[in-house]
Amino acid sequence: MMVKGFPSTMMEYELNVIDMLKYAAKYFPTREIASRKLDGSIFRYNYSEALKRVSRLANALESLGVKVGDRIGVISWNTYRFYELYFGIPGIGAVLLQMNLRLHPEELIYVAKHSGARMFFVDESLLPLVIPLVEALKAKIVVMSNGKPPETFFETLSYEDLLKDQEEKYDFPIIEERSAFSACYTSGTTGKPKGVYYSHRSIVLHSMAMLTALNMSRNDVFMQIVPMFHATGWGAFFAATIAGAKLVFPGRYTLEEMKTLVDIMLSEKVTVTAGAPAIFIPMLNYLRRLEPKPKFNIRAFSGATEPPLAMMKGLKEFGIEIIHAYSATETSPLVCYNFLKPELENLSEEEKWEIKRRQRIPVFGVDVKIVDESGKELPWDGKTVGELCIRGPWITGEYYKDPRTFESFLEDETGRWWRSGDAATIDEHGYIKIVDRFKDLIKSGGEWISSVDLENYIMAHPKVLEACVIGVPHPKWQERPLALVVPKAEYRESIKKEEIKEHLAKRFAKWQIPDDIIFVDEIPKTSVGKFSKRTLREAYKDYYIQKGCKAKD
Repeated sequence: MMVKGFPSTMMEYELNVIDMLKYAAKYFPTREIASRKLDGSIFRYNYSEALKRVSRLANALESLGVKVGDRIGVISWNTYRFYELYFGIPGIGAVLLQMNLRLHPEELIYVAKHSGARMFFVDESLLPLVIPLVEALKAKIVVMSNGKPPETFFETLSYEDLLKDQEEKYDFPIIEERSAFSACYTSGTTGKPKGVYYSHRSIVLHSMAMLTALNMSRNDVFMQIVPMFHATGWGAFFAATIAGAKLVFPGRYTLEEMKTLVDIMLSEKVTVTAGAPAIFIPMLNYLRRLEPKPKFNIRAFSGATEPPLAMMKGLKEFGIEIIHAYSATETSPLVCYNFLKPELENLSEEEKWEIKRRQRIPVFGVDVKIVDESGKELPWDGKTVGELCIRGPWITGEYYKDPRTFESFLEDETGRWWRSGDAATIDEHGYIKIVDRFKDLIKSGGEWISSVDLENYIMAHPKVLEACVIGVPHPKWQERPLALVVPKAEYRESIKKEEIKEHLAKRFAKWQIPDDIIFVDEIPKTSVGKFSKRTLREAYKDYYIQKGCKAKD
């Protein structure tokens, strides 16, 4: 229930995205922004110069006929130009449409059409991705390149030419803070991608929460590893801007070539970053091969999936502290992050490491609860499993023009909650532990088995690089776990299934251990770097049935 109290004397001040950059340019004008180009060279400028270029961009957008509320797509790597677009587009009241370049072309077309995008900014190296959009839509294409854009069969505009011809001053309007500033579409693991439209108010509040969670200051150097084309790149670059921290954009990089990221982390003296285990695991393996061993002083948020303990411990040896965070496209994305409460400081080191696996406590402004199938709230005892439901000022309240909104939210006397689809427990300290995605939980003989816990313990084996566990239909037990394991290169010929099973037996009951282990060269990933369990379940759906496996004792 909401009540209206006595009127305050406070100013009514709208929270706008552009104000974050204006603040940094005013109070930290010379703080550096470094962005790696495709040729490996570094482009350097500062917050003051960035605001001038964003002002030129705003003028250019108006000259191209962009109106308030227009959706403008961006397909780019993590670069200073993408950073400028994150301020310039919403700065005039338009909406930046984040376009995940890892989506299938048909999904990109769907996102473009569903959102009503009328213009696209694309990095020169990604021009082939917009060909289907050009053929399907009538839209302007602005190419972001250092020289003249390449010749194409469709008309293009040059980003730098557009900015060069504009004034470096722009009178940014005050945007009603609940207006959308950006849109991101879920990665479409089930059905078509769903549209989440973030408001100016929500991302400014989220940025201040992120600032606190990462404890960022003007003395930090933040590197943007998370792709800026999905979930606002987790929004930490906005928090770094408010802090007046140095910004580092690595440009294009690949999981196969960690040298690019590690070199720039060292040369730019990075102190804060964020990423998924999908990037931190290969980074750790690369660091272990280096001589001499580098030493960092980095705080790193890790999200998307639970970070394996072996990975966290390994990176700690190099001075990289992994902070487990929980997030989603629908939550802007920060919900909670891992830290140790003072009353738990006396725990043993191993107990502390176990706590580091948990998603921890929500940041201020976000509320959570776990519920059963009927929506009834469940106790916080650390044992009872329910669906995690979330609400807050930067949590989406609906999907844009999508009927799946009705099945994705829960209403009670306190308002609306987003249903995450995650199976979780909450203990007496308020610590959240994600057990699994409900669709990934394995039901064997009427008992639930967590694929996440199995995966992370397998990845603690010294010979294992990656592991994914799925539930596969079984003639007697309904489902049984099947593990797909990528060995480290030096152990591919020598690793044995028995080693993995013996390792699992140290922690898991016999009935929880996978019936079989398959060694593979790689595990398929989704467009946001998570294991594609849907792909694996389809590929191995008849595995145990075809094997004619015997009933498990």
